[in-house]
Amino acid sequence: MPAEDQQRTVALVTLGCTRNEVDSEELAGRLAEGGWRLVEDVTDADVAVVNTCGFIEQAKKDSIDVILQASEAKESGRTQAVVAVGCLAQRYGSELAAELPEADAVLGFDSYAEMSEQLSAILAGQRPAAPTPGDRRHLLPLTPVERQGAAGSVALPGHGSGAGGRSGADRIPDLPEGIAPASGPRVVRRRLEQRPWAPLKIASGCDRRCSFCAIPMFRGAFVSRLPDDVVTEAQWLGQHGARELFLVSENSTSYGKDLGDLGALDTLLPRLTAVDGVDWVRVSYLQPAEVRPGLLDAMASTPGVVPWYDLSFQHASATVLRRMRRFGGTEPFLGLIDSIRTRSPLAGIRTNVIVGFPGETEDDVAELCRFLGEARLDVVGVFAYSDEDGTEAETLDGKLSEAEISERFDEVADLVEQLTADRAMERVGEDVVVLVEEVTTSVESHADGALEVIGRSAHQGPDVDGATVFHWPAGLEVPAVGSFVRARVVDAQGVDLVAEPVGMA
Repeated sequence: MPAEDQQRTVALVTLGCTRNEVDSEELAGRLAEGGWRLVEDVTDADVAVVNTCGFIEQAKKDSIDVILQASEAKESGRTQAVVAVGCLAQRYGSELAAELPEADAVLGFDSYAEMSEQLSAILAGQRPAAPTPGDRRHLLPLTPVERQGAAGSVALPGHGSGAGGRSGADRIPDLPEGIAPASGPRVVRRRLEQRPWAPLKIASGCDRRCSFCAIPMFRGAFVSRLPDDVVTEAQWLGQHGARELFLVSENSTSYGKDLGDLGALDTLLPRLTAVDGVDWVRVSYLQPAEVRPGLLDAMASTPGVVPWYDLSFQHASATVLRRMRRFGGTEPFLGLIDSIRTRSPLAGIRTNVIVGFPGETEDDVAELCRFLGEARLDVVGVFAYSDEDGTEAETLDGKLSEAEISERFDEVADLVEQLTADRAMERVGEDVVVLVEEVTTSVESHADGALEVIGRSAHQGPDVDGATVFHWPAGLEVPAVGSFVRARVVDAQGVDLVAEPVGMA
């Protein structure tokens, strides 16, 4: 191994969702094993690798802006090459490479297993071919149960080692982080964020055909990770500081259908909560039409699975949902919410909705607002519809003007802001357990040295669901990041909760 100052250096810049974060940490593992030194600052890197997002128009623009910013380091820093990977690179491939010369290479998912060799070749002046845009759903059999045998030939980022992403648990050594155990699970991953929680991918791809969504085309058909592989990586994460596991996929309610076991997630959850070092397990990306009573029972009854439900409603008008190629409506959605709260009365429930979909009427918007008013959701992400290349919705009639979409977006977003703030106020007086994520000196109280402790209650998901804030009492032992605090909610500010500590959990 060369001296540290002579090692090739690489910076990984991650955009988009937590699934992309898992992919970046797998790339970091592969590159570290290949002799690369990971650095945080692009200007300190020989190669900047930008893991792009290709989900919606704004995400694409953000990805391109970051690539352009990284390319500026070639003029002022150590950087010799900028490489685009991720969903935007896979989705547009050769088109992106032709239109964005600032990127020295555009690499798709099939390049991930050999990323170290690819980057070395780029530094040597080679320019590997960008992927040709295409529909990755056709790479695997149509029938889910036939996929596991064929998955070894298809790149599945975030699934582990090898072309097909099968576990490298018996081959790849733990990466040195200063806290690695002498023995234990072996995975192809390196943590890039030293947070007390970590995303853990349980599946990739999606078999649904929502008319507005392009993700299945570039992520491919749905493939579950083998339960033993998921548990192995969970053990590794538990030994590397993850107190909470955040289970991610494009559709967690489909987990196990290609394994011939629709109840696979139900039985996986207690295995994950039993992992040493792990206290919380959180399940994301639940499709309402696929939620089974057995899954709700398992989530509500398994100690350590937090009462948090990430339900992808998208709208509440049955007419709009049909045009989206989805199922449901206000009454069945409210029924699902009631069934969750019957099992777990204090559960946190979040969703995303799209306004301005082709053919949406004022009555449809009113129905959506009625649903939101009755649902008492903790968090709602509101998105304004925009055409996505290659989707069915792009071809639908009844398109609304940008001005009309913007007006409806503002109406629903304003309503959501008030409703979620009201929901947070309903939680005043609740007893909660909080995972501490940050301890800082409060700006307002800097003179007397008061501390602000910030974390998340069990019903709050990472990054986007608000926080629980303590103005920590003087003289009380300050909790460490990654510890749990028992608390009582005394106030709310928007979706954020203000709490007083009761004791250490």
